[in-house]
Amino acid sequence: MVSSGNSSVRLVEASRPSDAVRTDDAARSGDAARTGDAARKRKRRGLWLRFLIHSHWMSSAVALVGMILFAITGITLNHAGQIETEPVVETRSGQLPPQLLQLCHQPRGVESSQDSSSTPLPDEVTAWLSKEFSRSVRKATVERSEDEIYLSMPGPGADAWLAIDLGNGMVEFESTTRGVIAYLNDLHKGRHTGTAWSWFLDVFSVATLVFCVTGLLLLYERAKRRILTWPLVAIGLIAPWILLILFIH
Repeated sequence: MVSSGNSSVRLVEASRPSDAVRTDDAARSGDAARTGDAARKRKRRGLWLRFLIHSHWMSSAVALVGMILFAITGITLNHAGQIETEPVVETRSGQLPPQLLQLCHQPRGVESSQDSSSTPLPDEVTAWLSKEFSRSVRKATVERSEDEIYLSMPGPGADAWLAIDLGNGMVEFESTTRGVIAYLNDLHKGRHTGTAWSWFLDVFSVATLVFCVTGLLLLYERAKRRILTWPLVAIGLIAPWILLILFIH
């Protein structure tokens, strides 16, 4: 009986080390799983940060020149009344050949009750005017009346018009330019700049939006190490509203 009891004790004692090994293995497995999860989280965060950084610098590269231009013209527009510019006015006149004058009259087939103010000029007349006054009139806005054809040719920082007397064929042309600052201000506003510049403004706006949003997300990622991040963001958000409420009515 004693021998049998001793054998049982030895079996129990022999089984204890294997239980401890299994416990250690389980603990190591749990630690490995947690380590793996942490590594995957760090990898995902690293990819996210790299995406933000790449998007941020690429959008800033695309929008850089536009942001500088708009910052400068924002100042010039804000102080437009203090910046003195003297317009340069050029006035010229000419005589439209009789055969071309005949082509300028209201085309046949257009009833008098119809609005023909936007009827374009014949190509021959357009070519003659462009050559005579060294100014393309193909995109000019045409306004017709009974005794005159008026062409409006506005542009950034400039304005021009041309009038054709349907009675005697006299042509009057006037061009006004207001200088480089007025030109840049009109680019800022997209005033009389055409379709191509309108598309550029759209692309620039999207790039600037990406630049700002990715910048905000990078601020969020780095805010724990920079305690002034959110106070400065709050100032930028609240200050304009305070000015609007207190000083703009």
